[in-house]
Amino acid sequence: MFRRKRLLLVVLLAVAAACFASLGQEKILYERQSAYNTILVTEDGRGMRTLYFERGGVRQSVVKPDDPDLIELAYARAMPVGLAFVEEPRRVLIIGLGGGTIPSFLHKHYPQTIIDVVDIDPEVVAVAKQFFGFREDALMKAYVQDGRRFVERCRSRYDIVFLDAFGPDSIPYHLATREFLTAVRGILAPGGIVVGNVWSRSSNRLYDSMILTYQDVFEAVYILDVRGAGNKIIFGLPRAQPVDRLELARRASRISRTRRFPFDMGEAVLYGFHAAAEEILRGTVLRDRVEAPSPR
Repeated sequence: MFRRKRLLLVVLLAVAAACFASLGQEKILYERQSAYNTILVTEDGRGMRTLYFERGGVRQSVVKPDDPDLIELAYARAMPVGLAFVEEPRRVLIIGLGGGTIPSFLHKHYPQTIIDVVDIDPEVVAVAKQFFGFREDALMKAYVQDGRRFVERCRSRYDIVFLDAFGPDSIPYHLATREFLTAVRGILAPGGIVVGNVWSRSSNRLYDSMILTYQDVFEAVYILDVRGAGNKIIFGLPRAQPVDRLELARRASRISRTRRFPFDMGEAVLYGFHAAAEEILRGTVLRDRVEAPSPR
């Protein structure tokens, strides 16, 4: 009995040592408090760099700077499913840069597409360039600005708008309201689509209300559950458009092959695509908060 307990203790110590060794391989490359976040960049033994917005927080981006095709986070492989609705986008807007995973990936596989990226934090843009291989050029530009202000002042029209500025516990409320989504709808080109990355109700108390707000603004709303993650990808279409899941999966797979993606988007569609109307939602449509007038 004593020998068995001793053997178990040895095994547990070995596992703990392996875990600590693994953690030790992830070194901190950068840490700084910006006006909006505690920005932390780490690198592991494979050369994969991770962006956090707080110590112990969720991974915002995981990138290998010299390989935009190496996409570690499942949600970043799911958001491009929006391309199955607009196969040849001429102009794309992305609100929320992070480490630049999605814009860099799109820029590689759609080299003729104009890509505008907006982030409110200048430090995030600087870190994406310094540590994650994000590069601006004639067709891909980064704008340091509040996403809502950019949209409301925008004169361009976009085929796809990606909204990627939400964390599990950090939701910019002004980017979730009916008024904001209506403004986003207003900058869509004919046939365009809005693709939002939000967290499920297990960590996002506003999840139900966010979906209801999409349904209030768009004629058709679909949801993609992300395998192995707490993310939900929302598709908002400003037109009534029935979507057959199998046909969408076939289209997504064909694009993946044609564009030489390192993953098959069709698998993500088959796993978790459904109409928002299939979910039981309890919440209210989110609207801009009106400040109470100051007492005179």
